[in-house]
Amino acid sequence: MSTTTSFEQDYRVAGEAVGLLDRSERGKLALTGQGAKEFLQGQLTQDILALAPGHGVYAAFLTAKGKMLGDLRVLDAGDEILLDTERVALQTLFNMIHRYRLGYDVELHKRTLESGLYSLVGPLADELIAGAGTTLAATEHDHAPVSLGGVSARAIRTDLGVDLLFASEHGTVVRDALLAGGAEPIGEEAAETLRIERGRPRYGVDLDESVIPQEAGLNERAVSFTKGCYVGQETVARLYYKGKPNRQLRGLRAPEPIAPGTELSLEGRVVGTVTSAAVSPRLGPIGLALVRREAPVGSTVAAGPGVEAVVSELPFL
Repeated sequence: MSTTTSFEQDYRVAGEAVGLLDRSERGKLALTGQGAKEFLQGQLTQDILALAPGHGVYAAFLTAKGKMLGDLRVLDAGDEILLDTERVALQTLFNMIHRYRLGYDVELHKRTLESGLYSLVGPLADELIAGAGTTLAATEHDHAPVSLGGVSARAIRTDLGVDLLFASEHGTVVRDALLAGGAEPIGEEAAETLRIERGRPRYGVDLDESVIPQEAGLNERAVSFTKGCYVGQETVARLYYKGKPNRQLRGLRAPEPIAPGTELSLEGRVVGTVTSAAVSPRLGPIGLALVRREAPVGSTVAAGPGVEAVVSELPFL
């Protein structure tokens, strides 16, 4: 008799209902002051000056040579600008702001420990938030206030549902309200599988300081080509208008599981390394990798002894 694993159950919940995942470990900062947007405009790849309260963007911050130091979400909350990033990039982001904000009317506030962050993943996330009296816009990163168990929180649109930002001291109350609203706890493995299926790279996992945004397919999501100057712009613009990246983020499909860190080779030459991998209940073994252009979509590459993988377009789903 077949049995359902906890992962399979979590995956089903995230695909059919609404899963709850604690992501409070993400790095969180806030900026206040009249010069906050102007300052970020010169540091980030997105058009921050164009933001209005209730809206947000996904952006990157780069070296002078256009390499990624990290990525982040930027939310205009009216009286402050909220930032959240992968924990691995937090110190670099903090140092950048602290170092270059001189001359701007900007105050930097630490919020990593002070703020909790829960993710609602699944098609019923909106129904749960609507039950709390808030209707959230469909555009990713748009956000609105919501009350959960009497606690004020901020609901943020994501590609898979809704994130909730709140004072960490109220985490138990918020969690209980979400569970009462129909959310079910899920594990990180299911959430990572959904991320890989959607072809969304993660900084510190798929991306590091060697990557230019275009290589990772991030131009459309993370880069404005109509704003003014920012750190690293020259390289990003030159590659976009005149060049072609030597490698690109691709999907991998294989007949058996592949492990992150596995080198990919074509005709004896290394053309990439597996960065993320999962066994999708819908797609089977899949992965992400930055693959050199010598191995275009449709190529079959060696992914370890006796294992072959097909280079695929993203997203898988």
